[in-house]
Amino acid sequence: MKIFNRLADRYSKIEFLPVGTYHLQAIQDNNPFRLHLRLQSNGAGVLIVNASTVLQLNPTAAEYAFHFVKGSQPEEAAKQIAARYRVSKGMALEDYNDFVDRIQTLISTPDLDPFSFLDFTRAAPHSADLTAPLRLDCALTYRLPANTQAEYAPSKRVDRELTTDEWKAIIDKAWQVGIPHITFTGGEATLREDLPMLIAQAEKNGQVCGLLTDGLKLADKKYLDMLLQTGLDHILFILQPDMDDSWKALELIMPEDIFVTVHLTVNHENVINSEVTMQRLASLGVQNFSMTVAEDSLREAYDTLRDKSASLGLTLKFDLPVPYSDHNPVAYETQEDDNPEGAGKVWLYVAPDGDVLPAQGMANKVLGNFLKDEWKTIYS
Repeated sequence: MKIFNRLADRYSKIEFLPVGTYHLQAIQDNNPFRLHLRLQSNGAGVLIVNASTVLQLNPTAAEYAFHFVKGSQPEEAAKQIAARYRVSKGMALEDYNDFVDRIQTLISTPDLDPFSFLDFTRAAPHSADLTAPLRLDCALTYRLPANTQAEYAPSKRVDRELTTDEWKAIIDKAWQVGIPHITFTGGEATLREDLPMLIAQAEKNGQVCGLLTDGLKLADKKYLDMLLQTGLDHILFILQPDMDDSWKALELIMPEDIFVTVHLTVNHENVINSEVTMQRLASLGVQNFSMTVAEDSLREAYDTLRDKSASLGLTLKFDLPVPYSDHNPVAYETQEDDNPEGAGKVWLYVAPDGDVLPAQGMANKVLGNFLKDEWKTIYS
């Protein structure tokens, strides 16, 4: 979202702030939050609030964001901005304080629409000019727990899995190129014994960290606590509605202080009871819901369940890494080449052997290998 056009960039010889990614992790009103600011060579920036709201900033607003993230005093921020853009210090201070007020409101108010409530200008989804994606989905393994349906992992297996050190190198490289958000997926990522170490590596860098899981291992309270204490920020829980253990795990997770989205893959076996499933989710306090269908013949059922989710207060979440399927609901509104919008630009997917794909399930479109190839080659 492009904001703060009040200070027009009229001067061609402005020396912009250094290109890079800047991170702030802090607490406001007893709630933790994270900001990631990516500054570009033209002075513009991208500000990501809690890994969910993306603001496109012109150079002036990008500098405001830079000072906010760095903790500059308002008077000092206004002084530097006034000197750089040749405006009065009073105007710079007024606009800086206005910017900070808006960002603080956005931080403290979940699901606030910046366009409707903060007078920001709306930009088309995924329209930012990016030098790196905003999220990297890391498939640590394609292995699955016993008795798990094969649809929950890609059918095409890889020759090997990366080692712990290799995954750490990928996480660090992702941070170096400016990727603020890591999601661990699979297969079943909790089958990797080094998962806590990889979460800790992302946390050490300052990256937001998520986990896509069937949740069964998280029914072990000690293991769940370890992941939370290590730095896990959010969970995408893959519900298996016909399994009692799946419900027991979700009941244990929901009271914890972590953002949870529940995913349901609708198939011919569970579609009959899907509305009952959604009602049970709502009764457990689930607020965020993701859904795909196993095949196109269930599209009408999907539309009905989407309406049901709204009536239950379940907020549908898209653009998430989901279980392997040829039918992602995001793909109902696709680009001409059938890539979900944002795939390959806003997010990338890394297979267990390090190969990079635009998104999960697109094994025929390998962009390179994260360990072996130069970043510019992969992302171009």
